[in-house]
Amino acid sequence: MQEPTFLILTALAGRPLHGYGIIQAVAALSDGDVTLRPGTLYGALDRLAEQSLIAVEREEAVEGRLRRYYRLTDTGAQTLAVEAERLRRRAAAAEAQLRSRGGLAPGPA
Repeated sequence: MQEPTFLILTALAGRPLHGYGIIQAVAALSDGDVTLRPGTLYGALDRLAEQSLIAVEREEAVEGRLRRYYRLTDTGAQTLAVEAERLRRRAAAAEAQLRSRGGLAPGPA
């Protein structure tokens, strides 16, 4: 799973969000490392909806524009949990390898 997809699903794990809310949540979750553009986001949302990982929760008109809220489905939550566990295992393996060599040497990254 690509990082933006993981972050979109993570953003929706807490509550339904509209597109701009998802963009803001992804930026916060990634400490600003991942910035989603609207075209990229909506393409991903369409793909995730086709995969039944997310669904439209509701739509509302705000200042004459339709705002669509998305929610994580049960399948999406299960998929996110599996991916989070996979990443945890990878991080644990990396930490074990670093411990076996005596940790990271101080210095520039």
